[in-house]
Amino acid sequence: MGNGRVTVVDIAKAAGVSKSTVSLVLQGSPLVNEATRAKVTAVMRELGYVYNRGAANLRQSGANSKIIGVVVNDLTNGFFAELAVGVDMVVQSAGFVQFLANTSENLDRQREVIASMREHGISGLIVSPARGTKASDLKPLVAAGIPVVVAVRQVPGAKVSSIVSDNHDGLFAAVRHLVALGHRRIAFLGGFRDTAVFMERLQGYRDAMAGCDLTPDEALVIDAGPSRAGGFDAIGRALALADPPTAAVCFNDAVAFGACDGLRAAGIEPGKDFALIGFDDVIEAKTAVPALTTISVDPQGMGRRAAQLLLKQISAGKPEAEAIVASVRLVVRESCGAPATPETAQAPQAG
Repeated sequence: MGNGRVTVVDIAKAAGVSKSTVSLVLQGSPLVNEATRAKVTAVMRELGYVYNRGAANLRQSGANSKIIGVVVNDLTNGFFAELAVGVDMVVQSAGFVQFLANTSENLDRQREVIASMREHGISGLIVSPARGTKASDLKPLVAAGIPVVVAVRQVPGAKVSSIVSDNHDGLFAAVRHLVALGHRRIAFLGGFRDTAVFMERLQGYRDAMAGCDLTPDEALVIDAGPSRAGGFDAIGRALALADPPTAAVCFNDAVAFGACDGLRAAGIEPGKDFALIGFDDVIEAKTAVPALTTISVDPQGMGRRAAQLLLKQISAGKPEAEAIVASVRLVVRESCGAPATPETAQAPQAG
């Protein structure tokens, strides 16, 4: 057990039974009585043993696992669907199969799907972690020598590779653009305050406001679910303020789409009566009405880079953590009320 892997032999010794008995328990054989089965199961749980079904099936053929696990926190958000497509492009061409799971921000569900993926012998894991994920949640994978790449959200203290977007500079550029258009009351809509992504984007918002000699009004920072429904709720609360905003930067494109819905419900036309900027640049952003001004992250590109990073680690045999911060750019369309030009489509640099 010194290398972090608990074996069938370890289980047998701890339970005081033979290796073959442990194997029968793992196979669900009726030849093992219930008392022995319960004892062996308790020891496996105590030692943190994960039955690698894929490895067991492949031992006879001598093949290697060709499965990549991909776990995302919200597959209803188009961003994560595009990210998964980017991952698939790379792993498929490398002869791997993608095993995709959605956690819906549920930590218990995340643990279950990761355990199931380990059972099927994944070669590596790409995960956009659920809220509240801790380094200890990923430690068993690291201890087992399974390469891990965290995407979109960082996990503080986790000794794994990561790829995230430049959240601070993205929001900084968005606010600067709205100020240049004449706006002074600019809201920040959506997102969960207990995530690093929210805090990084919020800091970009605050720094840009301060850099433009505008005092950030905390009443204009309205957190809500990072979804279309969350955006609808957030814009409603913003418009109800005694001194409502004339523009908003949104946590992501889904929030921006919901804000557009909320504005129309209030008889306000987005892009004409109110300026909006999203974050992500999902496929729908370009074809939305009005077309959405947004911070382009290139979700598919992020997925491709995450997959390339993971395959590099799998090939090396010994994962070494790397951190990538992907650059972003402002893409100006109709929702901010300004014409799109090559000049305004470039992101101002922070500072």
